[in-house]
Amino acid sequence: MDLIRSATDLVSAIASGQLTAAQLMRATLDRIETVNGDVNAVVALRDADSLTAEAEAMDAAPHTGPLHGLPIAVKDLVNVAGIPTTQGSPIFRNFIPKSDDLIAARMRAAGAILIGKTNVPEFGLGSHTFNPVYGATCNPYDPARSSGGSSGGAAVALATGMTALADGSDMMGSLRNPAAWNNVYGFRPSWGRVPSEPVGDTFLHQLSTLGPMARSPQDIGLLLDVISGPDTRQPHSCASTPVSPVLPANTKGLRIGWLGDWDGAFPMEEGILAICEKALEVFRDMGCQVEPVAPPFDAERIWNSWITLRSWAVAAGLAPLVDQREMLKDSARWELDRGLAMSAMEVHNASVIRSAWYRRAAALFEEYDALVLPAAQVWPFDVTQPHPTEINGVEMDTYHRWMQVVVPVSLLGLPCLAAPAGFGAAGLPMGIQIFGPRGSDAALLSLGAAYHDRTRWPQKRPAM
Repeated sequence: MDLIRSATDLVSAIASGQLTAAQLMRATLDRIETVNGDVNAVVALRDADSLTAEAEAMDAAPHTGPLHGLPIAVKDLVNVAGIPTTQGSPIFRNFIPKSDDLIAARMRAAGAILIGKTNVPEFGLGSHTFNPVYGATCNPYDPARSSGGSSGGAAVALATGMTALADGSDMMGSLRNPAAWNNVYGFRPSWGRVPSEPVGDTFLHQLSTLGPMARSPQDIGLLLDVISGPDTRQPHSCASTPVSPVLPANTKGLRIGWLGDWDGAFPMEEGILAICEKALEVFRDMGCQVEPVAPPFDAERIWNSWITLRSWAVAAGLAPLVDQREMLKDSARWELDRGLAMSAMEVHNASVIRSAWYRRAAALFEEYDALVLPAAQVWPFDVTQPHPTEINGVEMDTYHRWMQVVVPVSLLGLPCLAAPAGFGAAGLPMGIQIFGPRGSDAALLSLGAAYHDRTRWPQKRPAM
């Protein structure tokens, strides 16, 4: 069975009787057995007999929804009943939830068979998937390299054909960086479209969001519709019009703004800007007007606002573990200590900067239908390295400064499609970020579908 087929094709084949859920499950488990040992993307896999029995029961039952019979491994930051949720931390090594988080419940209700987990960095911190529970997830294009993160396991599972859809989450590029480094698509939806788990504070922290990953914008749309929609327990969750089926946009005359390296504010390794600019030629060939855009806002002000609000949010999540601080990795301790030391006015002032950047971005979107940035500043690095410490001689002053290019989008909660841009001289993938104003999710996916029709990069997969 060709497991690089689209999720849309697979669920259609099951619905029509051309394929059974049991056949797909057996092929999926065979694929995982063949390739996962080399990349370590799928973890906490349920036993084959139970999964096969669940698939057979699905075949005998009425059609349950748009994901009926589709195997999905869920990111290991999400609780799934009966499957360990470690968050990559020894603290939670033996934690087995009794109920599903909202996103897992929505996928299950849509007919997905939840088979296990995809690997993450500890607590999802840092765009490099390694942890002391399961180890590192390797890049399928070069197993000596990082897969990115925090949705690194999800991206690798897609790239190697172990799953057809994957969920991810994105605070600081956690859907976008691994998508770029593994030659797949990742979509950060407009903030509030996909509600988080309704626990703790649901008013203040507006940075991280859940979202879909896939090998095409059409498949992104399939999963996005399943996980989208309001949750009455959360004040910022919002109603959303379905995006599927995602059809290619009429791109003639669309205006695309190219932000590049923000006039040097984001140092880039050699070859990244060139490969992204080559991807922009695809948009020109489709009739778009592609123009360079001068830096619209001071990059350092955006960064300072970001690291304040991020540390505040991360510390709020880690605060219950303060007595176990020594068991946390260094980046988690750094975020925890910064957040706990902040004053309310520091947080307020950071949000004032965020508001100013939002107003400036809104004015830009009166001129442009979409803006484009590279999806990463470095190529996939040595899998044994915790994080890059410099780029082209420029020292990185934090564990995450090397991913600064994703922050202009994250800070504002804008929708953004990470799309493959091709391969560099060493054969490693790279990608671009295509983003627009809040609420432009459907338009971005349609633009991405037109681009995908011209490129089809994810179908050029690793030879594994």
